[in-house]
Amino acid sequence: MATLKLSNVKKSYGAVDVIKGVDLEIEHGEFVVFVGPSGCGKSTLLRMISGLEDITSGTLEIGGEVVNDKPPKERGIAMVFQSYAIFPHMTVRENVQFGLTIAGASKQEKEEKVAEAARVLQMEHLLDRRPSQLSGGQRQRVAIGRAIVRKPKVFLFDEPLSNLDAALRMDMRMEIGRLHDTLDATMIYVTHDQVEAMTLADKIVVLKDGLVMQVGTPMELFHEPANLFVAGFLGAPSMNFLDVDVTERDGTFAKVANAALDPITVAHKGRIDGPGKGVLGIRPQHVSAVEPGSGMLHGKVNMTERLGTETVANMTLQDGSTFIATFDEDKIFQQGESIDLVFSPEQAHLFAPGEMKSAAH
Repeated sequence: MATLKLSNVKKSYGAVDVIKGVDLEIEHGEFVVFVGPSGCGKSTLLRMISGLEDITSGTLEIGGEVVNDKPPKERGIAMVFQSYAIFPHMTVRENVQFGLTIAGASKQEKEEKVAEAARVLQMEHLLDRRPSQLSGGQRQRVAIGRAIVRKPKVFLFDEPLSNLDAALRMDMRMEIGRLHDTLDATMIYVTHDQVEAMTLADKIVVLKDGLVMQVGTPMELFHEPANLFVAGFLGAPSMNFLDVDVTERDGTFAKVANAALDPITVAHKGRIDGPGKGVLGIRPQHVSAVEPGSGMLHGKVNMTERLGTETVANMTLQDGSTFIATFDEDKIFQQGESIDLVFSPEQAHLFAPGEMKSAAH
């Protein structure tokens, strides 16, 4: 079984700590996405799993076996990189079977495995072409095919779609999702693109500064972010954050308000110790426009983007803060127009100011 377990895994370059203690379990057959901003350590962590980077401390287990000191070829993994890394002078067939050739596989074995990979990736008609005759998406299929023929325990993808245009990225996301279902394989995928993370993952690992911020399903992270960073990172447009005064707090709920927000009661989920300052998070998609004077939030429209299926309004609230609201219909707002919004307090998130704690599970 292709399970992975990372126990307090760390990576340092001299005095610089890049990965600061990661604990993570990945079950057989899961599609896990590492996501986070540039420099968060996601690619470094992937390379540590692959064996391309040494582990400074902690343990990595694949299939129940500690593999810290095993070279990449003995770990049962295959890696697909951002650059296609295919040989221009070889045909697709020769590129796909290259690893098997190096391993001394028989001609029959190579033919069978290449044929199977080509069938899975729907590229039988490409086998006799050279890379110069292929599109970017087709070249990435070749790189994936080279990984498939090795029958690895775990597939590792390091931002494989970054070099493709938007339409082709969407097509390849679907291809990779279908590939996961077809192969019943364990896959770990690194990206900075939250759309890829939300659409592909069974489980998302959000990283920041070498630490795990939260692990969960896409919808768990969207609806129940553990901290301000996760709340702001996932979702487009990003979650709005309002500085609020917490006037009351009991065992479950807290009352909050500010100059633009009428007093409301929201769940504090243990993040607020008592009356004082707080940060209220509201997703742009969770608000509705109402007649001026009848809402909970009060502001003026700066600009609108009418996108056909939705309207995005950029607003300035009465406390001077910026707020983004999206409406799932074509609405017309004039610049400077007063606007009131309502939302369900159950969909709002209350955080402590500056909260950025790690939440590994």
